[in-house]
Amino acid sequence: MVKKAQTVCPPDHLTPKDALIASLGPAKIPSPLQFGQFTADDSRVQAYITPEAMKRCNNKPTYFEEAGPREKLYFDPSKTKCAVVTCGGLCPGLNDVIRAIVMDAHFNYKVSSVLGVRYGLQGFIPSYGHPLMELTPRSVSNIHEFGGTILASSRGPQSPSAIVDFLERMNISALFMVGGDGTMKAAASVVEEIRDRNRRIAVIGIPKTIDNDINFVPRSFGFDTAVDKACEAIRCAHVEAQGVPYGIGLVKLMGRESGYIAAQAALALKEVNYVLVPEDPFDLEGEKGFLPVLEKRLRSRGHAVIVCAEGAGQELVRAEAATDASGNVVLGDITGLLRRKIAEYFKGRLPFTLKYIDPSYIIRSIPANSNDRIYCGFLGQNAVHAAMAGKTGMVVTKWNSHYVHIPMSLVTRERKKIDIQSHFWRAVLESTGQPRSLRNQG
Repeated sequence: MVKKAQTVCPPDHLTPKDALIASLGPAKIPSPLQFGQFTADDSRVQAYITPEAMKRCNNKPTYFEEAGPREKLYFDPSKTKCAVVTCGGLCPGLNDVIRAIVMDAHFNYKVSSVLGVRYGLQGFIPSYGHPLMELTPRSVSNIHEFGGTILASSRGPQSPSAIVDFLERMNISALFMVGGDGTMKAAASVVEEIRDRNRRIAVIGIPKTIDNDINFVPRSFGFDTAVDKACEAIRCAHVEAQGVPYGIGLVKLMGRESGYIAAQAALALKEVNYVLVPEDPFDLEGEKGFLPVLEKRLRSRGHAVIVCAEGAGQELVRAEAATDASGNVVLGDITGLLRRKIAEYFKGRLPFTLKYIDPSYIIRSIPANSNDRIYCGFLGQNAVHAAMAGKTGMVVTKWNSHYVHIPMSLVTRERKKIDIQSHFWRAVLESTGQPRSLRNQG
């Protein structure tokens, strides 16, 4: 059963072998699910259909394995113990994913136990002393009403060997890891360690990034909520900018390497005049630079709203060589530079007023909106279905309107970024009215 793609996706270097999902072994145990609507193991969703991509793969189309409950299970639910861990920064929807996993595992599969590993990967390491949390339907019943994660989180790597030691010691059959690019790389290392020990433990990833920058994940959970909240900040900046002569509203949003939140918010709210993202470098000075262009806008319209992703313009900032606990390069303060340069440039030119808003930590910590809650529910449920069927080394996501299984090796291959030659970015430019380029050369 092959379900054709509804959209065209560009990964030309993808081959059929890349999409294969690992399995712990033959699934022989009848599923206890009562609904009778099972997904066949040979059900596939087409990954792409462009002629150029097909030629590069010798006309062999690539298909992703469709997610959903299987008629036969690998694990005996009555003897199955699961564990859930959340890693990295906060994101709307974390509690919703936890709740969906626990509810599906308990009520539909009746697994023996679900343990919550606290404070990210640190929770696997005895020396940190973080207590485990028994997750039951009662303990998770209301957590979707709150932001953050009841399991808490942490950053930084931990030994895959020590993590697998924990899984063996606690007799865990299935581990659900919720996190971003770094977490998925850690999960892949855990899968390798399990394979080297010839153990039968399923590891399922639920990709989480508020920046929406995970490869082969069209929309990560929490992104929709983040855009909603970002729009509130932009509305405030617009009101402030209109309230004074030559008013400027500057809003800083998340986006270390990918400016999806800034771009999407600009499309949702038409009051944005300039969107600065990491994918599109810009100059400050010179005829086509940002500051002269901003001056023309202020003189003609009397106000301007700027939305800046945190990773934009790093070539203009002397960033520190240091990295954070997750290995990410410490970003330079681009909005601090903009405020200083705007003040210097307009001194003696225009009596401007600038209002600066940074809602980043508010956006990260709020509860998920209704769309994200529904999405998180599907992700959690399909993660449980995959684990019980003996799938491993994979993530669950939505691809071309279908939930699918994608190998961790694909989602960690590279970061997803805005293609500034795409129709999406063209729509952003049309919405804002900013020039095609804010650079003096090229």
